[in-house]
Amino acid sequence: MENILIQLSPIILMLLIFYFLLIRPQQKRQRQIKEMHDSLQKGDKIITIGGLHGVIDKVDEDTIVINCNNTKLTFDRTSVREVVKED
Repeated sequence: MENILIQLSPIILMLLIFYFLLIRPQQKRQRQIKEMHDSLQKGDKIITIGGLHGVIDKVDEDTIVINCNNTKLTFDRTSVREVVKED
């Protein structure tokens, strides 16, 4: 029994390292993105994943309408890459 634990310990250690270095940070990042998408509201300045800069004009359950140079475009909420914060 002890021999098996000694043989498996490097594998278990590698799995733990893999979890804490790769999986956990990715889950945290996905959670942050979901929170950002859920908190979108009218008037937010955003950048889409395609690089379009605009202001949110309307927010629906799954879509948003972006006003960009007096042109209104409809996008999925998930297409928002970031909300621009003005300092």
